Amino acid sequence: MNVPFTKMHGLGNSYIFINVFDFPVEEDYLSELAIAVANKDTGIGSDGLILIHPTGDADVGMRIFNNDGSEGKNCGNGLRCVAKFAYENELVHDKQFTIATKAGNVIAEVHGNRSRIEEVTVNMGKPILEREQIPMTGESALQVVAEPFQVENYHLDLTAVSMGNPHAVFFVDHIEEAPLTTLGPVIEKDSRFPEGVNVEFIEKVNDQEIHFRVWERGSGITQACGTGACASVVASILNGKLEKNKEITVHLAGGDLYIIWDTDDIVWMRGKAETTVSGTFYWERND
Repeated sequence: MNVPFTKMHGLGNSYIFINVFDFPVEEDYLSELAIAVANKDTGIGSDGLILIHPTGDADVGMRIFNNDGSEGKNCGNGLRCVAKFAYENELVHDKQFTIATKAGNVIAEVHGNRSRIEEVTVNMGKPILEREQIPMTGESALQVVAEPFQVENYHLDLTAVSMGNPHAVFFVDHIEEAPLTTLGPVIEKDSRFPEGVNVEFIEKVNDQEIHFRVWERGSGITQACGTGACASVVASILNGKLEKNKEITVHLAGGDLYIIWDTDDIVWMRGKAETTVSGTFYWERND
């Protein structure tokens, strides 16, 4: 099977995009195809696969598959790339439009012209803070803010936020010393998170900046995570480290995102999206 693709990234968080408007893919193939294209040795190499598809619920639809073949619900960097692709390839005609995800519809606005979109702003909606909806087990407290969290020999304080997918946020004094590779894969699969969890470590720089590192559910260490950056700003505000309605610069390994949690409880994300390469991937299914 010859699969036409475009590889794009948001701050180094890269995905293989398939335009389902032009090239439908059978449902049964999707997980296996995601694993195949993401493999850096035998495939193209990426953090996963994203489908851009027609939908009656929004102007365009997006489905995300991690590099282990599991399907995600939302992806901030993926949303910006989808918005750029959709506008540049005339799948949409207005600069503001809706994108359907498994976590619900979001509003995106592109900045630039038809030949090149430079940045994208996404209305990420309201964060989900209720324990059961994140989801996380446990009975104490409706919200999980600075809750003692022991894992292995570490005694941490956890703040949990969902931006359509679950995030476990921890604050550290020095981002370079964050136990990302040690605790990331352990917390991701901790039984207290029945659907798994993305793991973020945050260092406050000042009242308008934070450093950010992430272990993504289903993908491991990535250069950036848009929903994680949003969750981390929300967590910082809940812990009294930052203020609402101020634009916060989040320094990710792959670059910067600009996040606002406004007084209406809406989280706004602004950042770049880039196209790397387009081509055809030859794939033979393993039957």
